Amino acid sequence: MKTPSIIVPADLQQVLLHACCAPCSSAIVEWLFLHNIKPTIFYFNPNIYPKEEYEIRKNESKRHAESLGIQWIDGDYDHSAWLSSICGLENEPERGLRCEQCFYLRLLKTAQVAKNKGFTHFATTLASSRWKSLEQINRAGQRASEETGNVRFWAQNWRKDGLQERRNQLLKEYGFYNQQYCGCEFSIVKKQ
Repeated sequence: MKTPSIIVPADLQQVLLHACCAPCSSAIVEWLFLHNIKPTIFYFNPNIYPKEEYEIRKNESKRHAESLGIQWIDGDYDHSAWLSSICGLENEPERGLRCEQCFYLRLLKTAQVAKNKGFTHFATTLASSRWKSLEQINRAGQRASEETGNVRFWAQNWRKDGLQERRNQLLKEYGFYNQQYCGCEFSIVKKQ
């Protein structure tokens, strides 16, 4: 018998799930439901540029959550504060220090919201993208957990157990907008 790749923390019944976008969260949310874990979506992505792109992604995430009847929390969009936080890292390559700092900022806010709302765990859909470094995401999540206290980061590789394939199916079923770059202006430049 095959051992499952996704390991659920003991007695986990609910989780605050940081969502980068609807396509990445769809299969994860479905998996959580199938395993009797209630997700609450936290959409916090001040890295996304331009604002119009941010709004499209935000609306798709909200539409997805509403279609499933799950709680969806809107984080603040302050791109200029995000730019200040990564100042000096603009020329870093994708998967470089800029990305890890970006993950940390988003997961720190997620951990803070989780703590304030009484969650014991938080997770992120960032770990579903093959374009992201799982090591960076896990370090950022662990650091956010340690700095916040009393809330644990559920480090999970959401690419496993057929979730990547299911994501692609759900993308078509829901007719989701599927972005072509990570989100920030620096990832646009690197893709061209």
